[in-house]
Amino acid sequence: QVQLVESGGGLVQPGGSLRLSCAAPEIIFAENTMGWYRQAPGKQRELVALITRAGITNYADSVKGRFTISRTNAKSTVHLQMNSLKSEDTAVYYCYTRSPYTGNEHWGQGTQVTVSS
Repeated sequence: QVQLVESGGGLVQPGGSLRLSCAAPEIIFAENTMGWYRQAPGKQRELVALITRAGITNYADSVKGRFTISRTNAKSTVHLQMNSLKSEDTAVYYCYTRSPYTGNEHWGQGTQVTVSS
């Protein structure tokens, strides 16, 4: 079982910022697409952002211009910098990885992000 270790969630006021991090096993990180999904109460899990091993990124329209995904290769870690947070960003955020060769997917345990005054 691939273990993805997330950190950085919490409570923030509207307009504030948070940075999520996810550490992956080195061999997984080196080959796979990494990303973040989120699930709000009563809603389906949705894509937030993806980044390939080549650094190509893809964002949900709702977070474009506010969120930035990046990779720190030396630490096998993917980050999600979230700025100008809104109440509708409140959700459990899940780290995600997918192999471009096998299609195998793995998920982190999730970290809560709450945007509220």
